[in-house]
Amino acid sequence: MSQVVDARLASKPTSFSEIPLIDIANLLDGSDPQAVAAQIREACENVGFMYIKNHGVAKALIERMYAVTQAFFDLPLAAKEKLNIIHSGPTLRGYIPFYGENVDPKNTRDFKECFDYGQDSSEVSPFFGANLMPEEMPEFKQQCEDYHAAMLSLARQLISAVALSLDLPANYFEKLQRKPITIQRILHYPPQKGAISQEEIGVGAHTDYGFLTILSQDQVGGLQVRNSDGEWVSAPPLEDTLIVNIGDLVQTFTNDRYMSTMHRVINTSGVERYSIPFFIDLDFDAVVEPVPTCVSTENPAKYAPYTSGQHKYRRFLDSYEHLRGMVLVER
Repeated sequence: MSQVVDARLASKPTSFSEIPLIDIANLLDGSDPQAVAAQIREACENVGFMYIKNHGVAKALIERMYAVTQAFFDLPLAAKEKLNIIHSGPTLRGYIPFYGENVDPKNTRDFKECFDYGQDSSEVSPFFGANLMPEEMPEFKQQCEDYHAAMLSLARQLISAVALSLDLPANYFEKLQRKPITIQRILHYPPQKGAISQEEIGVGAHTDYGFLTILSQDQVGGLQVRNSDGEWVSAPPLEDTLIVNIGDLVQTFTNDRYMSTMHRVINTSGVERYSIPFFIDLDFDAVVEPVPTCVSTENPAKYAPYTSGQHKYRRFLDSYEHLRGMVLVER
């Protein structure tokens, strides 16, 4: 039996004590990274999500990114289908139509359309290769590259703070991220009306697969985060902030000290919703296992080592319609 809810009643308004707001200026300018790391530690131990302000990403860059995002999704379906992710092989980039990806496939069909891109590469392997770009929008490629570069720079600084928060050297994870898997995504969520069934919502309940996610969301809202009591807490847009959350890899590295938090999207606003998440993982073959500062005789390692790329590809096999029934790709 499907669970039917009114999304406006299913979530509780958030407060900053529930999803904290962290000023990262002292991290970016190097004046007090430890103080920012301490706040990140508290957020990761208790929530897994945080708002960040003074993040250094130009507002004009973000606005241009939203302009090309909306313009892309306004293209005729035939133009978008030419870029369908099924044409990208193991690179897994391009356009993902409605219901083409379902992150909670046993319970939900995702009512969204997406476009994924990353750094162009001559290598063709899982998550690496050339981007598929719309020829109708010559400005799209450069804008995507500029935004991806800004997100990658910000992510590396946030990851250094995560390392400091675990009493590790700031550069601890750099050796595992020399050529990390990154996905820059743009998303479009049409509005839903009336009683909403979990069988079809914007994005079904899921944790993120990788290390860190940096999300820009428009002013519409719809993101919900599940707290430790199982309640869905709304994460509304806050002006001049980005949302950061940790993924499965961090939960493993920290031996469950930091939790990869379940979240979903339901758009009942009555208008179109757009968001722009950036995902950073590790190198494909990087080994993921609990770090020394999170393991002790009293708290032994809970995870056997695994590789970043294999974990991500396994999650993709579960989520993508066109990959169903395929075997895990080896590099």
